[in-house]
Amino acid sequence: MEILKIPPCHPVGEGLARALKLLKEGRVLAFPTETFYGLACDGKNEEAVENLFLIKGRSFGKPIPVIIADREALSGIAAQVPRAAEALMGAFWPGPLTLVLKALPGISPRLTAGSGKIGVRLSSHPLARELARGLGGPVTATSANLAGERECSSAAEVLAALGDRIDGVIDGGRTPGGKGSTLVDVTGEPPVILREGVIPPDRIWCILGKSG
Repeated sequence: MEILKIPPCHPVGEGLARALKLLKEGRVLAFPTETFYGLACDGKNEEAVENLFLIKGRSFGKPIPVIIADREALSGIAAQVPRAAEALMGAFWPGPLTLVLKALPGISPRLTAGSGKIGVRLSSHPLARELARGLGGPVTATSANLAGERECSSAAEVLAALGDRIDGVIDGGRTPGGKGSTLVDVTGEPPVILREGVIPPDRIWCILGKSG
């Protein structure tokens, strides 16, 4: 177990380099986002993703969302980006909005839970985006807690919840907590709000109404 101190608004230096090294080795780390602490592993590393499920005690029937470094990274993940998704990204990315998109064939079936769909977010947290940028691909973003337990808003809460199950915690201070990211499935018409989160439904529908 390693505790890595990385300034959340200016993620550079040895701490970030160490975190990226661990992720590239297939390790699982807790990290701060604009909502709660998440569990990061290399989304392209099948063994690491499998281990993530075991750490959380999560059913393999549930998908794992990912965070990307920038909108350009969608081309390596999503088979298509519909107009509704473009409108929502323009309004709320970077930010606490996870979009469910049709996944490219090469995306891990563990991440999609065999659905052919992948949840993607462009986080507004600089450190979260930098991890994805450093990996050169998506980083997992499921909450840092055991399945069914409450989310964590600090490194101390993560340690209390997960102990030595994970390989390290990136301590970026306390996160806002409250609600998770809003989850919207844009693979069909009309889009479906799967989970209400930080962005309220009326704001989602307002943007979608303008884009229709």
